[in-house]
Amino acid sequence: MSEPPSGPPIMDAEQRAFLAAARSGTLATVAPDGLPRLVPCCFVLVGVAGPFEGATVTSRATAGRGGPLAGGDGSSAGRGGKTAVLYTPLDEKPKRVADPHALARVRDLVKRPDVTLLVDRWSEDWTELAWLRIQGRAALLEPTDAPDEHAGAVAALREKYSQYREHRLDVRALIRIEVLRAVSWNARGAR
Repeated sequence: MSEPPSGPPIMDAEQRAFLAAARSGTLATVAPDGLPRLVPCCFVLVGVAGPFEGATVTSRATAGRGGPLAGGDGSSAGRGGKTAVLYTPLDEKPKRVADPHALARVRDLVKRPDVTLLVDRWSEDWTELAWLRIQGRAALLEPTDAPDEHAGAVAALREKYSQYREHRLDVRALIRIEVLRAVSWNARGAR
């Protein structure tokens, strides 16, 4: 396992808002052959009330230019606060394998828990382009491991995605990602 990147322990408010508003992302795990394995996913961000202990923020946008993800380096927010945690479900959408524990992404993160989640905003108007890359440490969260945490994550997923109200997420494992680093860019701030 690699050490968390060092730097200011925060994800700024614009990055949190961008991530919370996003409907999907691309989860990258590392396959046994060392190559990245990518899969689209739904997710929910929990722990957004303040600066995040252990997380690092980097913005490639120029400070003071305005627009989503156009913040500065975030160094003024100070240290301490909650840890940012993302949850992505092993839901009931059709899969190639019946047992969600046999999914390639699950096998990958069990062996190598370092993951990346990329969330982007595409537009034909290129002044609207933006992305946020989250690096984190993933683990499976079974319903019996931490029942209150699991139930809270399921409730948050069902609130964000109405489709999950019909899924039995309460009896299925979730992927829990502790955010270690956030890097963002947007076209408005890069001018």
